[in-house]
Amino acid sequence: MTPSSLSTLELDSNHVSSLPPADGDRDAWKFLIASFIVEAVLWAFPLAFGVFQDYYPRLPQFQDDPNIVVIGTVCTSIYFLGAPFVTPLVRKWQRWQRHFVFAGWAVCVLSLLAASFSNSVPTLIATQGFLYGLGFTTLYFPGLSMLNEWFISRRGLAFGVFSAGAGLSGGVLPFLLELSLHKYGYKTTLRAAAVAQFVLVAPILPLLKPRLPPSIQTQLPAMDFKFLSHPLFYCFALSNVIHGFSYYVPSLYLPSYASLLGYSWATRALILSANSLASIFGQIGFGFLSDRTHNIFILIFISAFTSALTAFFLWGYAKSLGLLLAFSIMYGWFAGAYVVFWPKFGSILSEAACV
Repeated sequence: MTPSSLSTLELDSNHVSSLPPADGDRDAWKFLIASFIVEAVLWAFPLAFGVFQDYYPRLPQFQDDPNIVVIGTVCTSIYFLGAPFVTPLVRKWQRWQRHFVFAGWAVCVLSLLAASFSNSVPTLIATQGFLYGLGFTTLYFPGLSMLNEWFISRRGLAFGVFSAGAGLSGGVLPFLLELSLHKYGYKTTLRAAAVAQFVLVAPILPLLKPRLPPSIQTQLPAMDFKFLSHPLFYCFALSNVIHGFSYYVPSLYLPSYASLLGYSWATRALILSANSLASIFGQIGFGFLSDRTHNIFILIFISAFTSALTAFFLWGYAKSLGLLLAFSIMYGWFAGAYVVFWPKFGSILSEAACV
């Protein structure tokens, strides 16, 4: 072994020994709490879009426009379908991932501010839909990359806690949005949301920092595309696409459906709130279990099969408030848990590529 290789080995060894501990160190928990707050403030907003979807058709300028539903659909679709495009960029420019987070947050705030000046559905699709979804996607995947650095053996639980942020704030946000929309209108509501996202997120952004220093990040190997030759990749991809297209349907349509049944705005908000709060237990619970089971496919089956059954038998026949709440809670609990399996998908594909 040459002196230069020995010095490189010693340098790498010093880097590793100087890294803060993963899986529970104080810095790791600070990162997780900060991520939880960002998720709670930023992603709960599109999850509560059903409130806007129920409100916009009542306004003269938007009345009977069939494209209102596209606003929320575009926003959530970018989040689910943008991963193949954003993830390679995050990996290539990993030392810039904190800058991606700041830029994504700024786009989210500015998109709501721009939407508050909109007077047509196409401009709302472009701002509250496309721009907001783009901003959150730009922020989310660098944050997920840093989360993977801070948590290794407890990654499933950490991802469950991280994802549960939107569920917690989603239990309150529908009531606030319903009240604000009926009292002040959508323009003031969107501006207030933009200010809230700026004020609540700005102080904690400095806590979103990677565990690996830039000197180690630059030594990471190039992305290995062997996983593309494995059938499991396409199974996971198809599963993810189907889940992405179906998961947000209840949160978009439940308020409108409850309105058709004659329920008040407070009851409609309660139904949406129950869905968000239930997802907390599903995400943390299934995340915890995913760290402790070798057969992740059992958990995936339970999540997907139970979600399908509740949609068919509960929502399909729901005419009473009790059945609507039961569906909202069951669907939020089991369907909301699906996202915590993503880290396991990556681990399984990595192991399969090495075989």
